[in-house]
Amino acid sequence: MTKRQQKRKRNEGGAAFTRRAEVCYTGGIKFSEVIGMHELERQYHIACAPGDVGRYCILPGDPGRVPAIAALFDDARQVAYNREFCVWTGTLLGEKVTARSTGIGGPSAAIAMEELHKCGADTFIRTGTCGGIDLNVQSGDIVVATGAIRFEHTSLEYAPIEFPAVADWEITNALVDATKAMGYPLHIGVVQCKDSFYGQHSPDASPVSYELKAKWESWKRLGVKASEMESAALFVEAAALGCRCGSCFHVIWNQEREAAGLDQKMSEDTSTSVKVAVEGLKRLIEADRKAGR
Repeated sequence: MTKRQQKRKRNEGGAAFTRRAEVCYTGGIKFSEVIGMHELERQYHIACAPGDVGRYCILPGDPGRVPAIAALFDDARQVAYNREFCVWTGTLLGEKVTARSTGIGGPSAAIAMEELHKCGADTFIRTGTCGGIDLNVQSGDIVVATGAIRFEHTSLEYAPIEFPAVADWEITNALVDATKAMGYPLHIGVVQCKDSFYGQHSPDASPVSYELKAKWESWKRLGVKASEMESAALFVEAAALGCRCGSCFHVIWNQEREAAGLDQKMSEDTSTSVKVAVEGLKRLIEADRKAGR
């Protein structure tokens, strides 16, 4: 049994909202400190317990996208809906899988991953929308992230800033192969993550506009593909939890193409990134089975 399988087995047998115990040994004396909230039957925010979710989870931001993802599962049913967290569970290739919305931004996405992990999940695909930065990235294209710029703060509570936010290679390969097989225009590379949507789109309204605009120019010069709001936090958190995470996005708009006077048309049909996430997950499940993961 692999380490990941052993960890999953331990999680499946745990309480829904377990208290975490940190154990320290100093001079042969054992100290235990219980951290967290009271023990609850279900996770506090996502309202799920072990058995409600699968090992594999697809994470859109918008609760409205969850039923569209679940429609591509077999035997899907809604198991919870609390706050921004809509949860559906079904199967793919006979494997239990879950679609769960995270809301917008790193803080709520991090809560989603942590509580799903406590329920037994260990593999996550973030899917959603992004805005293009590289001039070659057009509306309607798919971006698969290999890593993310940590221009946000949630990830700092999981790792120091020197630690890179990197996507899981197995998931990334599965998403790339799925996109190519489906014939969608594809871009592979680094994305930028931020906490403020309007810090990007209305920087001059901010007292720190000089910093926002200087950093944005840096992302352009470095060949960053697109901007979004969750992957950096999720990639770093996954590393801290010993999980896997990857991301794929539908490009809605590219403000740099607009500024350059290039062809630009808004694309809000997010069905392509949903299909890529589900097809990528199928490929990952097959690869995991072959590798005994």
